[in-house]
Amino acid sequence: MCAVARRCCVAALAAWSLLAMPAASAATVTVGSKNFNESYLLAEMASQLLEHAGYDVERRFGLGGTLICYQALTAGEIDLYVEYTGTLSQAILDLPVDADLAELRDAVAPAGLLLLPPLGFDNTYAVAMKASRAAELGLERIGDLRGAPRDLRLVFSHEFVERADGWPGLARAYELDRQVTGIEHGLAYQALDDGAIDVTDAYSTDGEVVRYGLKLLEDDRSFFPEYLAVPMVRADVPPGVLRALEQLAGLIDDDTMQALNAAVVFEKRSFAEVANGFLAEQGLASIRDGSGMLWSALARHTVRHLELTAAALAASVIVALILALAVFRHRLLARGVVYFCGLLQTIPSIALLALMIPLFGIGVLPAVIALFLYSLLPTLRNTVSALTTVDPTLLKVAEAMGMTNAEQIRYVYVPLSLPSMLAGIRTAAVISIGTATLAAFIGAGGLGDPIVTGLALNDTGLILQGAVPAALLAIVTELVFELIERLVLPGHLRPQT
Repeated sequence: MCAVARRCCVAALAAWSLLAMPAASAATVTVGSKNFNESYLLAEMASQLLEHAGYDVERRFGLGGTLICYQALTAGEIDLYVEYTGTLSQAILDLPVDADLAELRDAVAPAGLLLLPPLGFDNTYAVAMKASRAAELGLERIGDLRGAPRDLRLVFSHEFVERADGWPGLARAYELDRQVTGIEHGLAYQALDDGAIDVTDAYSTDGEVVRYGLKLLEDDRSFFPEYLAVPMVRADVPPGVLRALEQLAGLIDDDTMQALNAAVVFEKRSFAEVANGFLAEQGLASIRDGSGMLWSALARHTVRHLELTAAALAASVIVALILALAVFRHRLLARGVVYFCGLLQTIPSIALLALMIPLFGIGVLPAVIALFLYSLLPTLRNTVSALTTVDPTLLKVAEAMGMTNAEQIRYVYVPLSLPSMLAGIRTAAVISIGTATLAAFIGAGGLGDPIVTGLALNDTGLILQGAVPAALLAIVTELVFELIERLVLPGHLRPQT
């Protein structure tokens, strides 16, 4: 009998291997991007080129920033993204400003990375103002900011404020003794146009430069290095990936990139549509039918959002209930556990997600872990509070009836605490649904994807594509828990509303 079982196991494994072989032969390439519109667009071009070449592509767009993308690449969480030479030399590798492509290639090689040929355009940083405001104050060069009025509002993107090749280095190079504040890059142009701010950083190929009538102040001390767009790829990707991406080499000049960016921002065309139009025009891909993409994307984001929240909520409920039942009889220990979980709740959710990256990389796992930690407190606190406030008279009756501790927990503590437990789980579920929208910043997907993209484009419609379904999910969750309470709880224990 054992021999027969062994033969069956071997046959099953062999069959499984044969079934798995086709899936293994279809290589999947993971493409990342930063969280601004040009990076989305270039990543979409790379993705469509690879799909045209026969690869399956997983898109992890809108990652929080330069270092998150680079760390994800070196850790193998993504296979490629488009970087800029100036950013690579200054913000990542800390090389001299005049480092050339050969030096950059040598510098990234030990990390198992390759730099492909540049795409053709130089998207350098620039300092931008409304042209009318610059003319009013007589500002032509960055150096002129030294003598500008002290109430001039300098507001730069968050990454620019921190980077060595951003405000810190610029302030030293131009001897600018001014206070600056941060803003999301995609919102800065609208703020300039509305007169809410006076000066911000810009990318020279942004379509907003022409649309909003901006003046790029002359870099009279040549502070900003070249920012040539270059695909950065893991060295272990299939050779066909390199051949597909090298088709973009030298294909996009400054004006073309600015026009493509403008098509996304001002013509309200999707990244996929603009990328596909350009590639088809160059003979590198076929025209795609974009009909139905909105609803399929919405369905995909919603399913992923539910997966994230359900996994995190299930884990937090199990752990919280076990912890509560283990510590509620020991008041000091119970207070300590609840206090610790309360401390986790005080960490800003975006910071908690960022703290997961060095430990677990990017994607679903760190997002679920962060959401799990964030969801612990409501269930744990409500359960501990309910267990410790059960009527002592009922406990004495249970003891008089000869109930063991386990029986008391099963027949007295848990039934009487159930309303508070469900209320805690209900609160944790709603918190998790809202917080999960931030998981898009670490490549976990969900309904945060259109929100992050909308912020990058200052597109209210895109933001609502994520925000409205998330709000509806929260409402549905409330209704589901209300139904559960009606089914599970006897009438006298239900919350009175």
